[in-house]
Amino acid sequence: MTERALVLLPTYNEKDNIEKISRQVIAIDPRIEVLIVDDNSPDGTGQIADRLAAENPRIKVLHRTGKQGLGRAYIAGFHYGIEKKYDYIFEMDADFSHQPKYLADHLKNIETCDISLGSRYIKGGGIENWPKMRWAISYYANVYSRVVTGLPVRDATGGFKCFRRRVLESLDLDSIRSNGYSFQIEVSFRAWLHGFKIQETPIVFVEREAGHSKFSKKIIYEAVFMVLYLGVQSIPFRVKRLFSFGKK
Repeated sequence: MTERALVLLPTYNEKDNIEKISRQVIAIDPRIEVLIVDDNSPDGTGQIADRLAAENPRIKVLHRTGKQGLGRAYIAGFHYGIEKKYDYIFEMDADFSHQPKYLADHLKNIETCDISLGSRYIKGGGIENWPKMRWAISYYANVYSRVVTGLPVRDATGGFKCFRRRVLESLDLDSIRSNGYSFQIEVSFRAWLHGFKIQETPIVFVEREAGHSKFSKKIIYEAVFMVLYLGVQSIPFRVKRLFSFGKK
């Protein structure tokens, strides 16, 4: 039986990007399908998505009643992917900051791990068109996340990921607290605590081509406090692991 992959594209006011990126995504590999999760975009993104779905059976649409945040959009997409029995489920931005060409690298990488995480901060990865201040905030946020939680990845806030379905099935998705960029940290952290293997693959992140960035101070504050919360949760796990190493 042929493996099936689902790429989740959460959208809010992405009319300038959604058609182009959807077509590029499904052109990468015949196993890939797209689910556009639209939060009732006032710019007509949802109507464009409906037209694309009518034209191509590999493009699906999930309409939500309003702007509920990135994390909630992904949770809805995860439930859809689990219900429809996709083998692999991707997170991906719809604004071309995540380049479709890296989907092929993820599909290769996922053969030897449970989560393939697109990383900007390992050899071969990088960021284009960001001011130095935003780069510094992102880079040191990842250092902070790694130190506080123990999550062994260089790019914990990266949002270009491929999951095996069993990873998402094992998590209590509806209990996930985060909704902004800390959502990425929390999902990876929970999967790590469950013993799933996370493997980073290099990507170059490109600042969006059209539309407006959704980065904000509120997102930063949520991430800071969520990392502290996860760090406390990780203490029993890290202590247990320390003692288990000592017995070897």
